This record gives sequence, structure tokens and C-alpha cells, in this order.
Amino acid sequence: MTDMAVRVEALSTARQAICPDCGSLSGRIHGSYLRFPRDLPTAGKSVVVALRVRRFACAESSCPRKTFVEQVPGLTRRFGRRTERLRSMLLSVGLALAGRAGARMTDVLGAPASRNTLLRLIASLPDPPIATPRVVGVDEYAQRKGQVYGTVLVDVETRRPIDLLPDREADTLAAWLAERPSVEIVCRDRAPFFADGATRGAPQAIQVADRWHLWHNLAEAAEKCVYRHRGCLRPMPQQPEERREEVGAAASSPWPTGHRFAERTRAKHATIHALLGAGHSKRSVARQLGMTLNTILRFSRATTPEEMFTGQWQDRPTGLDAYKPYLDQRWQEGCTNAWKLWEEIKEQGYPRGYAGVRAYVSRNLRGKPQPAGARPPSARAVTRWLLTHPDALPEYDRIQLKAVLGNCPELTALAEHVRSFAHMVTELQGDRLPEWIELPEQSSACPASADSPGTSNATSTQSSRA
Repeated sequence: MTDMAVRVEALSTARQAICPDCGSLSGRIHGSYLRFPRDLPTAGKSVVVALRVRRFACAESSCPRKTFVEQVPGLTRRFGRRTERLRSMLLSVGLALAGRAGARMTDVLGAPASRNTLLRLIASLPDPPIATPRVVGVDEYAQRKGQVYGTVLVDVETRRPIDLLPDREADTLAAWLAERPSVEIVCRDRAPFFADGATRGAPQAIQVADRWHLWHNLAEAAEKCVYRHRGCLRPMPQQPEERREEVGAAASSPWPTGHRFAERTRAKHATIHALLGAGHSKRSVARQLGMTLNTILRFSRATTPEEMFTGQWQDRPTGLDAYKPYLDQRWQEGCTNAWKLWEEIKEQGYPRGYAGVRAYVSRNLRGKPQPAGARPPSARAVTRWLLTHPDALPEYDRIQLKAVLGNCPELTALAEHVRSFAHMVTELQGDRLPEWIELPEQSSACPASADSPGTSNATSTQSSRA
């Protein structure tokens, strides 16, 4: 024993050992050597066991292993540098804290191990026995996002992963299901390769759409509907008549506020007229400002800077002209994000890039007044309120949702439709799905309900069976 470590010397006394290959007993000793496995620390000091083990000669002549080393049960294993007690403790730490955090904890416990060591110990554990599943969940996972995808299979009843397939091909899934004829239900999304693989690999199984994808599809359809009714999210304020005339005059002016060419021309016009008013001659003003005489003459004849607005680029048609009324309307509705406006008109067929929209917004719309009051909620925020249980909504969000629904009967019908679907899913009332699908067609609900997650006949039948 030293100040830093404890050394324990031990000797195995067994007369015979079992060959790991053929399993026969042997008592013929070939030799011995020392092993130094680490053990659990004691009193804050590391413990090293100096264990003398013997090498036996196998008595079975047909065995390919001529010699083998005895193992001490409960203490050592082949090629092990730690005792079973220390290995068990490191495994417990690794399973509880994983790599980096577990490595920090082992330093505190006095048995330091790297994060890679802990992960290797966890990987060496045998896989737990997996019973043949009755209900299998199938979905994709990303090995490398956007490039390499595989298939994950989950036992839906135990909520535990079963297997990982290297790709998401129908043949791979069909082969996996064919080896497990006891599968009764396949829970999947509506990807065609999963549908094909499940049909060929498990023809006896019922295919159902999982609830997460159904709810996700409903959320996308609801957001499209709310976006189409974005004008109802906040009523447009009425502007006074005088203010309207000012805004109209500013919008029709060929000199937008903040335009660098316009501001430069205004400054030149003011400077030239100030010098001429002070008694300087036109030639003197031209020399002082470094301009030609003809330029000074044109500025002197113009009573206002707007009269200087001449040139080829005046009133030149652009590809954005057809979308300017829409941009003005969206600006008044509160959308001041140029990128968002560009994405919206691009969906309508605008062929050009973002720069033109950004320039139009900065030159023509920045000076226009915004509607009074708070900014209206976004379509995504309203969709989140619709998809959240009313009891789980904060008070402020509940008040905003009530105001939005009060302005639009279509959104009110959409909210009722979403909540009826949520009740049907949580209460497992799949037999009501056909009725729920037909309900928007019989009422005046939002047209986006036609995009709801039950429109596919196959999915409707499958989900109702679930």
C-alpha cells in the first residue's frame, strides 16, 4: 500500500480449468503470469490487483486451442483490464450519464475513464431480447440530413425501437416484414415506398396512418386556410380623408422619399437657387459647383426639383408592376418583411429575384403609414392557437384567438372542425372519420378543409379501422 494506490496480491488455487473452445476440463499447467486488473477505489485510493493466473494445456487433441488461461469467476474476463466490479460500476455510470458527463463523474468517483471507454462498454452490452411485435410503427430517420435516410421500426405497444434498416426502399421493408408473419398492424405515414413495402411484406396486416402525421397534415391544411383569411386577423383602420389624399399624393409622386437620386437633385436645386438669389452669375455658380453651364441653366429654369425628373427610366415598365397593388395591400395589412412579400408574389408567378421587391419596399413603401394598433398575429401563430387545447392556452392568446374568430366566420368553422378532429383522435373514435370528412363539404367551412388529413380514401378506411 502506498500513499496513492493500494496493491492487492492474489493467486488462483483451482486445480482444473475449462477450455473456452471445446469445453473440456484440463489439469495440465503450462505456465503462469501476472495480470494487473484495476478494481474499485477504496478510501479515495486506486486499487490494483496483482493476480497470478495459470495457463493450461488443453487435453483434447482435436481442439485447435493448445493452451488457454484460467479466468476467475466474478473477477476477470478475457482481455479485461478491469475487474467485473469496476466494469459494472462504469457501465452504470455510462448508462445513466452517457459519455462526457459520465467521464466527469468517474473522475469524482476515483475511477477515471474516458467518454469513449464508457460508450464502448455500453456498446458491448448484449441486445435485450425482443419479442416478435404485433403492431409495428414505420418511419424514416436521417443518417445524414438531406442526403442519407433509413427506416426505423418501432414496437408501438412497448414504444421501443426494434430495428434500423439502411435505406427506405420498399423491397427492404417488405423483406423485413416477410420474416415476421405475426405482424398484425403496420402504423406508418403516407409515403408510397412504405405503403408498397408493407403491402408486399405483410399482406395480412392492417395498415393505419399514425396520429402524428394525421395531426401534422391537419396543421398544414389549417395554416393554409388561416393564411387565405389573413385579412380577417385585424380589421383595417379607417384613415381620415385628408390623410388619404396625402398618402395618395405621396404614392403618385415620382420622387419617393429617401431615393438617393431624388435627394441629390433636391440638394443641387436648393444650392443653385440660393447662389443665384445671392447675386452670383450663372457662370460663377457653374465654376463654384463644378458643373456645366447648361446644367446650371436647366436647374435655374426649374421652379421645383420635380421638374427635373426627366429621362428614359421615368415610367419605365417593370416585371413588378402587376404585383405592386398586392404589395401595397399587404403592406397596409402589416406585412413589412420584404423577403416574405417576395415569397408571396413568387408563388403567384413573379419571375424575378428578391432585389426588385426589396428596392420597391425601401423606396416606395417605407414612407407609407402603417395601420394603427398592434401588429396582427401571424397565420402560424393563429394556427398554433387553433391546434392547442383551449385549457392549455394562456389568457392573452385566448383573448387574441377570440378576437380573430369574431372577425371571420370561416375561421370559426375551421376551429370547430379542428377541435372535433382532436376529440375524435384522443377518444379513439375512428368510426367517425368518414362523417368528419364529409362535414366541410356540407357546410360553408373553409375550403382548406378539403386538404385535411382524411381526404385519401385509403387513409380514411385505414384510420377508421384503428
